[in-house]
Amino acid sequence: MLSKVKTLKGYKLQCPDGEIGKVKEFYFDDHFWTIRYLIADTGNWLVGRQVLISPYALDGVNNEDQYIVINLTKKQIENSPSLASDKPISRQFEEDYYTYYEWPVYWGDPNIGITGGLSPFIVSGQNQEKLMESTQGDKGWDSHLRSTHEVSGYNIQAIDGEIGHVEDFIIDYETLEIRYLVIATMNWWPGKKILISPKWIERVSWKESKVFVNLIRETIKQAPEYTEESLITRDYESKLYQHYNQQGYWIDEENFKKQSH
Repeated sequence: MLSKVKTLKGYKLQCPDGEIGKVKEFYFDDHFWTIRYLIADTGNWLVGRQVLISPYALDGVNNEDQYIVINLTKKQIENSPSLASDKPISRQFEEDYYTYYEWPVYWGDPNIGITGGLSPFIVSGQNQEKLMESTQGDKGWDSHLRSTHEVSGYNIQAIDGEIGHVEDFIIDYETLEIRYLVIATMNWWPGKKILISPKWIERVSWKESKVFVNLIRETIKQAPEYTEESLITRDYESKLYQHYNQQGYWIDEENFKKQSH
């Protein structure tokens, strides 16, 4: 199931012993474009701290009542390694964080001895096998975590000029991968929004706050339009990938599963 990040912002966070706050934003890594942490807005509780919730702690999403179930107690969260709200997430902090909760890390650090990327299933409870699915060939990669808030507003640079800016992200509940960036093209084609997969991104200049895609503006202009009312069905996705002459991510994932078995 796919959902916009902005839709999830403000969802309540429900622990076994009560509510701890609301979803503020997300951190994702710029290697796999996968959500690594949910950042909680805890109001007057734990002021001055970034309260990070790993996908390992997510037990379900209730869209009707707009809350996410967390399998941690308030005491566990309060006693977890503390990170000041104005500090970046260091690898040392992450190691302390995962050691505290006794969870496997999501990166392939040979010193820790665990490899793989997170692939959590947060619709109907935890699935430890999916959490430990291997991302073969990426052992020892060095992640750089970015916030969805930070990257929102980044300009999109096509081969022949700018085409718009990042307005939102669409994530997959089953894997927490960022499937698409929602691009607003209002300065070029008033009112039109389009979707771009991270797989089609050539590079990101964090210093310039710019995302580069190896596409021409006219190709992007003719892509299937995305609206706030759009349902991202497999038929819509297929047309989108066909337009860019790309193979759907679901085909790659099905092939990977077959090879794994």
